[in-house]
Amino acid sequence: IPFEQLRQQMNDILGDGGILKEVVHPGEGPPVPQNASVLIHYSGFLEYSDHPFETTVNFKYPQMMKLGRDVTLVGLELGLLTMQKGEFSRFLFQPQYAYGDMGCPPFIPSSAVVLYEVQILDFLDSGQVDDFVALSPEEQNTVPLSTLLEVVNTLRSFGNRCFNQSRYDNAKDRYKQAMMLLGSRETQSDAEKEGIKKALLPLYLNLSLTELRLDSPRKALKYGNKALEIDSGNTKALFRCGQAYLDLHEYESAQDCLITAQAKRPFDSDINNLLRKVAMCYKDSLDKQKDMYSKMFRGLRGPVKM
Repeated sequence: IPFEQLRQQMNDILGDGGILKEVVHPGEGPPVPQNASVLIHYSGFLEYSDHPFETTVNFKYPQMMKLGRDVTLVGLELGLLTMQKGEFSRFLFQPQYAYGDMGCPPFIPSSAVVLYEVQILDFLDSGQVDDFVALSPEEQNTVPLSTLLEVVNTLRSFGNRCFNQSRYDNAKDRYKQAMMLLGSRETQSDAEKEGIKKALLPLYLNLSLTELRLDSPRKALKYGNKALEIDSGNTKALFRCGQAYLDLHEYESAQDCLITAQAKRPFDSDINNLLRKVAMCYKDSLDKQKDMYSKMFRGLRGPVKM
């Protein structure tokens, strides 16, 4: 499509004609905040070109990009601040908001107007996290608990995003950062203590699962037990501890955890399947032990005399 034709249906978002925008599919919720981290698909096109000079649509997991750091195109950054979650829009950038007079040889000619198609999959208000982390421990303690909990939720969302992309070390770092921020809070009231416990529980559960994925069953067990200290009947925590004990070949402990979980959720297929697996492994282990002992005793008795 000639850019002149596209211009007719676009809005001038700055008033200087430098960035024109057309919303193809609207999003919902608040616009992207300053210094957020955005998860986007985008493609850049030159006029009359069917193929993008850059695109992220082939990536199974697009990268989380931090505004002001990872988004290097001025026009794209300013355009993103006008967008909502789920939105798909087209932008026309004049050279001063794109690649300038120089262009970007050999792909972008000098003084090129470029078209970007952008879809916002998700964003996280990481600016709020950065601001909070930059405070001294004393200052962090004076911030309302509700703000700390928002920061912790954002970090956990980051962790979940990394976990879903199988980037378990990154996920663990985010969860631990959130856990440490909660742990260093000097609580005053019982209500605050309860709020912190409530926020710690999902972090312990997430860390336990992440350590299982990282083949660290002892650490997984540590976090599973921390979750059980907060909520002794938590079936997710009991299940994670059961998995960890199974990996450690501690079958009786694994059975204890899973039977407690099964009593609370008798029809949960994950719990029942893991219990069956533990029972089979336990039986194999006992059979091997019997076999080993019988060989030992045979060796001790020595050759049979006639």
